[in-house]
Amino acid sequence: MQDLVKGKRIVVTGSSSGIGWETARVLTEQGAEVLGVDLNKNFDHVEEFYRADLSDQRTIEALADTLPNGIDGLVNNAGLPPTQPADRLLKVNLIGLKHLTGLMIPKLNDGASIVNVASLAGFGWPKAVEAIQAADDLTFDNVHDFITRWGVSSEDGRSYFFSKEALIVWTMQNRWTWRDRGIRMNAVSPGPVDTPILGDFLQTLGARAEEDRKVMDRPGTPQDIAPVIAFLLSDMTHWIRGTNIPTDGGMSSNILCGMHGL
Repeated sequence: MQDLVKGKRIVVTGSSSGIGWETARVLTEQGAEVLGVDLNKNFDHVEEFYRADLSDQRTIEALADTLPNGIDGLVNNAGLPPTQPADRLLKVNLIGLKHLTGLMIPKLNDGASIVNVASLAGFGWPKAVEAIQAADDLTFDNVHDFITRWGVSSEDGRSYFFSKEALIVWTMQNRWTWRDRGIRMNAVSPGPVDTPILGDFLQTLGARAEEDRKVMDRPGTPQDIAPVIAFLLSDMTHWIRGTNIPTDGGMSSNILCGMHGL
């Protein structure tokens, strides 16, 4: 796959740790020019680093103004774990992500690839369609009202699950939005991954997380996820559009088999 991203200029948000750090490393190793974005400074494996708080609208707009033109790929990886306050989590994981993407479209080259890092937590999106449709009008200003109206709190991790459900649906909805320019959008949904925030998930999900761990051979690693992201950024995937790729060690298949008695 090395030549397929060589020379491409790719923005990776959340590049300072975990999946984002490993994605930046893999892309740089394969010859891409990586522009890293994170709240925490880390210049590993990036050609340029941009410090930004992706929960803040003005900061996102300043970031988009600062980033160069001629972008071949955008990896929306930055995200907060379920232990974070619901308003800040939704701002980073969904509202800010969508806002940055919209601002970046004019800076993307024709044929560019957008990859959203979703989650196995978004698997249940069909049961949340009404709230997801309401989230079309979700903004930085009305997030508190939305949380109250739809019960998207951080107490049971619902805010995190909802952010990923809505992200998967948003990915599907934009399968052809920029088709005239050849710009495609897809998602990757990791299962439990051994990153600095794995403990946050175990703390929030409790018994549910323990049940998941019983049927898995091991947690995933960033090394399991980054190559799938790189694949979607490559020239091999121009006809993959609006797809969510579960990268979860078989967990989503396990859930589906259980749901249908298989």
